Amino acid sequence: MANATIRPSEAEHFGKLAADWWDPKGSSAMLHRLNPVRLSFIRECVDQHWHVDSRSVRPLAGKRALDVGCGAGLLCEPLSRLGATVTGVDAAAENIAAAEDHAEGSDLSIEYRHGELGALGLGQFDLVTAMEVIEHVADKPAFIAALAAALAPGSLLVLSTPNRTPQSRLLLVEGAERLGMVPRGTHHWEDFVTPEELRELLAEAGLAMADPRGIAWSPSRSLHLSADTGLNYIVTATKG
Repeated sequence: MANATIRPSEAEHFGKLAADWWDPKGSSAMLHRLNPVRLSFIRECVDQHWHVDSRSVRPLAGKRALDVGCGAGLLCEPLSRLGATVTGVDAAAENIAAAEDHAEGSDLSIEYRHGELGALGLGQFDLVTAMEVIEHVADKPAFIAALAAALAPGSLLVLSTPNRTPQSRLLLVEGAERLGMVPRGTHHWEDFVTPEELRELLAEAGLAMADPRGIAWSPSRSLHLSADTGLNYIVTATKG
């Protein structure tokens, strides 16, 4: 299809990891460490955006949530537990199969779909997330446009991605992959997106980006939210 965002090589790479996705000590161990940091940010933004009581255990009740590049459902399942009606989309059919199996075993009702977001006709959502995905797509403007089209009025978009800096090259590509913390071939530094580039991409799609929060790493704190965006960052956007 025109303006396809899926790179077959990327879908194949991540599809090979599907069976291991839910193992916190397996090939996706870094995602298991990253997920609580992302969830903390999402929860904070959800409470602020919809003026939800921070003590609520189901702040997304009555809302539709879409996770794009969902893998085997690592983020979809907690979003479901927060009350959302959740749909997950991924480029790898193997990931969707693993996600469906895990959700069934967890007694969670989550809709999973395989393919190009823009071709699936899923409608619009209150919350759309795309975590560590944009650096893997073939056409970044088309991908952002598809995310924007999935946003309902008054909705919230949350994205995270590595920053293209010497720090991310050293730690995420040359360090983490060589040390086996991340599977070889996961990251391509030249495809990383800076906050300034992401802001421009979002603006072209009619979206206003908030100030990014860094996701940093230290030996004492591991991965954590930070003012330092040099390694990785997470950000919200809304329709302007």
